[in-house]
Amino acid sequence: MEIDILTLFPEMFSPLEASIVGRARAKGLVQIRIWNIRDFTADRHRTADDAPYGGGGGMVMKPEPVFECFDAAEAASPTPVDDVVLLAPQGRRFDQRIAKEMASLRRIALICGHYEGVDERIRAHLATSELSIGDYVLTGGELPAMVVVDAVVRLLPGVLGNEKGAEEDSFASGLLEHPHYTRPPVYRGYAVPEVLLSGDHERIRRWRRTQALKLTRERRPDLLAAAELTPEDRKILAELAAQDDEEE
Repeated sequence: MEIDILTLFPEMFSPLEASIVGRARAKGLVQIRIWNIRDFTADRHRTADDAPYGGGGGMVMKPEPVFECFDAAEAASPTPVDDVVLLAPQGRRFDQRIAKEMASLRRIALICGHYEGVDERIRAHLATSELSIGDYVLTGGELPAMVVVDAVVRLLPGVLGNEKGAEEDSFASGLLEHPHYTRPPVYRGYAVPEVLLSGDHERIRRWRRTQALKLTRERRPDLLAAAELTPEDRKILAELAAQDDEEE
């Protein structure tokens, strides 16, 4: 996969050289290119923003350097760009489903907005989609771009040591993930659930599914309402509801 990131602050992207994303880059599983929009400005001050027409507070990113930066990025590889993503508060809420869709693409470009926003011509005539990572405002699109890259890259074949890990993540199945435990079996008097030490794979599978359903019901009932539940899931939920009634 190839990812081009267009930004006013390329120095912010050093985290993409570390951890899982860094290892994926080193193994050639993903190629990430960082482009400085200021390199495509036309004045000695490298001005990439200007006051908005019609007045108002804040500054707006100019269209010329962004378009020209994208032209250079696009020409850097023969692989066509499948999606030009503008990171902006107005975009679709980024989630695991979108991450999985993006992981199937060969090449994406991410445009990091900044200041009061971008000239509307960037949104209307360059970007092919828009994404937001939540209902809050950040100083720019750099952190959202890193979130998107991290979520997408870990889904690429060969990136994770255990391919099943991504399949069992929270949200991958529509539910929150079950709890995890590792050695030692007892620490400060806190014990690992006996079922996980039993070696009984069927009991372990059902325990994990029960815990995932329980956590999702308690913390994210909205996810549970939209999840595709099996007959076993519905039986487990009925058992959990019966336990609640007994405790009351």
